[in-house]
Amino acid sequence: MREIVTIQVGSYANFIGSHFWNFQDELLGLAESPESDEVFKNHSLDMDVLYRTGETQQGLLTYTPRMVSVNFQGSLGSVSSRGSLYDQIPAKNMDVMTWKGRVITHASEPLRRNLFLQSLSEEGQESVGKANDLDNVNNNSPAEIQDKDIVECLESDVQYWTDFSKVHYHPQSLYELSGLWADIQEFDNYGLGKEAFCGHQHGEEIDDRLRFFVEECDHIQGIQCIVDDSGGFSGVSAMFLESIADEYPNVPVLLYNARNPSLHMDSKGRKQAISHNLHDAVSFSRLSELCKLIIPVGLPSLSGSRASQFLRIEDEKPYHSSAVYASAMHSFSLPFRMKQSGPSAESIYTSGALDMYGTVQMLAGQMRQNMVTILDVAMPAPSLSDRAQQSFLGNLQPLIPDIAEDVEDFHAVETMNIHGAVTSGNQRASINDVKDAVECAYDNSVTRPKFSHLSASTCPLPIPLPFPMIFRDMVGQHGELLETPISGSSSRGSIEVHSIPMATRLRSSTAVLPFLERKLENLRRFGIERGAIGAPLLQSWGFGKDEVEDMGEVLSKMVTTLKPYPQYSSDSD
Repeated sequence: MREIVTIQVGSYANFIGSHFWNFQDELLGLAESPESDEVFKNHSLDMDVLYRTGETQQGLLTYTPRMVSVNFQGSLGSVSSRGSLYDQIPAKNMDVMTWKGRVITHASEPLRRNLFLQSLSEEGQESVGKANDLDNVNNNSPAEIQDKDIVECLESDVQYWTDFSKVHYHPQSLYELSGLWADIQEFDNYGLGKEAFCGHQHGEEIDDRLRFFVEECDHIQGIQCIVDDSGGFSGVSAMFLESIADEYPNVPVLLYNARNPSLHMDSKGRKQAISHNLHDAVSFSRLSELCKLIIPVGLPSLSGSRASQFLRIEDEKPYHSSAVYASAMHSFSLPFRMKQSGPSAESIYTSGALDMYGTVQMLAGQMRQNMVTILDVAMPAPSLSDRAQQSFLGNLQPLIPDIAEDVEDFHAVETMNIHGAVTSGNQRASINDVKDAVECAYDNSVTRPKFSHLSASTCPLPIPLPFPMIFRDMVGQHGELLETPISGSSSRGSIEVHSIPMATRLRSSTAVLPFLERKLENLRRFGIERGAIGAPLLQSWGFGKDEVEDMGEVLSKMVTTLKPYPQYSSDSD
């Protein structure tokens, strides 16, 4: 086993993380359920890669994510930062000994748990108090009604990422930045995040949380970090990643920098637009220096993108869009935890296991030294039937804007993962079916990458109860695409759709050039050029002229690395 530690920094990053861990929890439950499909019982995934075993003071065994979450104070909603498995630590006595006057304590009412969290609490109490009680047989109908109520409740009212989380966390996992409250509006730039990390001993405490998980690993394969990079949390993340680079220089860091589409919905004036564009460039430049591979995710309008052709997304709901990005993250990272067969043995359940280091070397190593990748997704993945093979690659759509289409890149490198695929008649596709279909799709394609790695699994993406109602009316119970839409059902969720086939592709390609060039152009125009209108703004964020120019050099190097024929060079020899 080679462990992975997960880091989630910022509100939107934790929304994505909440869905991601719900998928893992669902897989764990389905593997143990006698009623579940055989494909879930034999998923051949090593969950210990992401999870750790522990024990409470009462001697109860625990199995929790190896994860550190960082967010505002008050961002956990009705959930305790200590989690629910371990004893609560009494609050520290805050009396000031030199004060002789009267002390008044003002305590707010605890937030009321929603229907979903109430149901989790009831299930936990029943499993403890009625572990051997099998008398109640007539629970099916009430449970079904309750599930519908839960799904409707979540659709109408999700405020915190914990509102839909079904996972138990370790007390070291959930960290709140004291002094920064969840409803703060001005935590909107890199400089504030940097100050927050360095102040109030936050940096040391966060580092200690990570150290707790890393030091108990036997052979850590890497750290996957999800970052909300649209405001102050980009600064928090950069400072955190700097300390990681200093303390664990040989541990690969894979970074998902995520962007909430709801941020693009508010109309902005010119000044706000300049601030947004500058911050986007600064954040991307700084974060990219602190990881081995960066995976941007975040479309200005996910609902209007081709990635959502079978989905019904409401961009204003982070609960919706984060589910798509989490699904892609889960699918892409499956090879990191596939169980390895012997050197000559072939598994009928998985193929193409790959660790994080191998992925980094493949995409950003000697073959192509580009660390900025494009994550494409097909959700759900189409059938692998003969007539669909030619369009299979066309169903993979990017999750970031400004990507060039139909680019002929003879040096492109990619890794593709397909899991839970179906073939003609909606039959489960075998591993060999997947390999043959992908090879056929590339044979019929105008261009193909210089190198492509394929990973496959027979296990589809399970849809947990708290998953949002984002499937369109042509998506069937097992993610099959129906020829005739289901009447009277514009949006479908976990009650109607139980699992879906998925396909993801991570590629290093010149198609990402427009995405990078736009960031470089914005930084030069608004921050570097003489008389740049955004220079005072950058200074207020704590950046000097030399630092801004260095960030421009970082982005410029990314662009020139990918340009087939650089338009300019600093050396004449």
